[in-house]
Amino acid sequence: MGVTASGTSGAPFEVPNSPLADTLMERLTIVYPAAADPERAASMRAYMKDIAPFLGLSTPDRRALSRTVLLDTARPDERDCTALALRCWELPEREYQYFAVDYLRRHVTRLSSEFLPVARHLVATVSWWDTVDALAAHVVGGLVTADPGLRSEMDAWIEDDDLWVARTALLHQLRRKEATDVERLFAYCVRRSGDTDFFIRKAIGWCLREYAKTDPQAVRDFVAAERERLAPLSVREALKNVGP
Repeated sequence: MGVTASGTSGAPFEVPNSPLADTLMERLTIVYPAAADPERAASMRAYMKDIAPFLGLSTPDRRALSRTVLLDTARPDERDCTALALRCWELPEREYQYFAVDYLRRHVTRLSSEFLPVARHLVATVSWWDTVDALAAHVVGGLVTADPGLRSEMDAWIEDDDLWVARTALLHQLRRKEATDVERLFAYCVRRSGDTDFFIRKAIGWCLREYAKTDPQAVRDFVAAERERLAPLSVREALKNVGP
């Protein structure tokens, strides 16, 4: 297949051949457009700050249509997932990218650490919270959980100039609970505490608030120690459910 997608390193990703991805894309590009709602599409595009055009599929409708697309298809391997994700990211309408994110979440255990550069490309391309946050928590987080050696990659991502890559590093442990690498979590929050971007400040508060469900006192102590460095938004979000 000749389609390529530009990787964040500058080198293109060659979309691998995948008969399964061929089947899914053929079905997807028939089933989704047939249910398009132009009026809803316009309001969805406006709500998402014009990040991409939409077909206008509500989440329940889209998921029902996705079940039709997936009916009687085989379990994918990493090659299939890569091909599907990259091809969905080449299509303009946002719902195709939602399909890919859902698919990767469902099959994250089929992915190896070699998928991380592809995940980074997805995070850094047509970036907005609606795809980035799910990729961070469920895909990148799943890869790091399966291969702790990837923590060094997260150490690089938190330094990245791309705010969405840095946000992913902050959020990748959202589902870890007691297995959270607390030292890294707090270090990442300190490292980006001076960032003025709303999405970084919000992510700092979110990852702290989520960990507070596991160890509220640790989060209270961290915020007390770093309050002068943390943005008020981050502090409010971090302590939202546990108090000062």
